Amino acid sequence: MANSDPDKLISKADKLTKLSFTRWSADWKSATVLYEQAAIAYRLKKDYEKAKEAFEKASKGQEMISSPWDAAKHMESAGALAKEIGHWNEVIDLYRKASELYIECGRSQPASDALAKGACALEDVAPDDAVKLYNDACEILEEDGKEQMTFDLYRAAAAIYVKLEKYTDAASVLLRLALAANKCNAVHSQCKAYLSAVIVYLFANDFQQASKCYNDCSQIETFLNSDQSRCATKLLSAYEDGDAEEIKRIIRLARKLPTGDLKDIKIESSREEEPLDENDLT
Repeated sequence: MANSDPDKLISKADKLTKLSFTRWSADWKSATVLYEQAAIAYRLKKDYEKAKEAFEKASKGQEMISSPWDAAKHMESAGALAKEIGHWNEVIDLYRKASELYIECGRSQPASDALAKGACALEDVAPDDAVKLYNDACEILEEDGKEQMTFDLYRAAAAIYVKLEKYTDAASVLLRLALAANKCNAVHSQCKAYLSAVIVYLFANDFQQASKCYNDCSQIETFLNSDQSRCATKLLSAYEDGDAEEIKRIIRLARKLPTGDLKDIKIESSREEEPLDENDLT
């Protein structure tokens, strides 16, 4: 295979899939092997465009011979190559197709993982699309009763919204994380998510909404009696008093909150604006 010309492999494979007077049925099994060989050869040559196309053909071949799992794997490979060459719309389409194929196999986790890979690839170039993929990845897991596997996906989506300064959306995602955590009795993650939602509203300088969020969350006894609730109470009091140093001190105590990269976000005190160190919120 190493000495094979991938262009010739593709040409031979294409002929095997087309009907003619001498070929009355397509030989997808033989063609798929050739497409796979060509895809690997193109990738080794760093001809990523042709490698992507060959993996797409190999994926179709695996579908035609009723092997959706292998078809999904090839589609993921095509998605990764689309990322390498900056074909962002194709990244979305290819990873979505891979996810659909995994669903066809009855495998929710790899189906979700495929969307998450696409989302990760798009975070910097198409953040809104990335969030949509993360949300869809969570829905796949939740429909299969696997809420405990959604936490990092929700955190990633919330972090993107924070970077975009879409704080209301970020808080909404964190509240969805809390709901997912509640369904699988992950109390610590649930309470951290509620606290994080309050903090995000404060980053948005929306004390009223932060207070409302805290009051709503406090209707849940698990949160009301938690350390995170007490931390939120102190934080709201410090914010209302305009005590920037106390705000920073409290946030340092709330380590590893799923709020993302917050280095450019400021909290206002009554007298000054002081940027917070992003390490205080991780």
